[in-house]
Amino acid sequence: MTQNLPAYYTVWHKLGHYALKFSAWAVLFFLILPILVIIPLSFNAEPFFTFTKGMMTLEPSAYSLRWYQAIVDNPNWMLAIKNSFIIGFFATIVSTVLGTMAAVGLSSQNMPFKRLIMALLLSPMIVPLIIIAAGMFFFYTKFNLAGSYVGLIIAHAALGVPFVIITVTATLSGFDKSLYHAGLSMGASPLKTFFDVVVPLIRPGVISGAMFAFVTSFDEVVVVLFLAGPGQRTIPRQMFSGLREQINPTILAVATLLILVSIAFLLTLELLRRRSERLRGLEDQH
Repeated sequence: MTQNLPAYYTVWHKLGHYALKFSAWAVLFFLILPILVIIPLSFNAEPFFTFTKGMMTLEPSAYSLRWYQAIVDNPNWMLAIKNSFIIGFFATIVSTVLGTMAAVGLSSQNMPFKRLIMALLLSPMIVPLIIIAAGMFFFYTKFNLAGSYVGLIIAHAALGVPFVIITVTATLSGFDKSLYHAGLSMGASPLKTFFDVVVPLIRPGVISGAMFAFVTSFDEVVVVLFLAGPGQRTIPRQMFSGLREQINPTILAVATLLILVSIAFLLTLELLRRRSERLRGLEDQH
């Protein structure tokens, strides 16, 4: 291991290097381990949140898919899954369109009060969710939006817009504007130039922002607790209710499925990042 360290490192440099390495692995261990423990526990044949003796000795009878079957058999869970996907899908569309338009507008050099507008649009990421949820509740009740799908979709879209703005703005920072002007000089309209030239190049950022917006909606619980009625239960709210009222490993099975979904999202984001770098000519040649 010491062969990789520079020759001029003193003993104190080496100690610092290994101390930093140990700290990084320790932080990673304590962050990841609680998540990984959930996965085997979700296959527990018994209604316990602990490893049974049979699980520790790897007996096949100690493992079961009964809690995954319980998700399918429980209408509340199925309703929550359906609601999460419906609300997340439409909230993602709204936040992606609005966030992309905002990012393109903010990238213009002639945009007045750019910093102030950017701060206002990103404020949902900074202001505590409990304050946002309370404000939305009092505002939505005046328009009869509380306890409706439309209200939840608008609320989740508002929370997802900042993520779209950040990712699209980052993509636009490396965009060569001479391509846009070249399209205009060839006689294309600004709208056609935007969709034929700009959109293909910023597409990875748009898709990344859309995925962040969807995950934000899928994972959000505070706003749902304030705004959702009995018919708009989502997965996080159902998990919250399950922990309070009827605790059993079904929650662990749902959590395992969410982990798999998150891993799929992370892999997709990594592929999009590599594609974005390739389009910008930043891909490592090695």
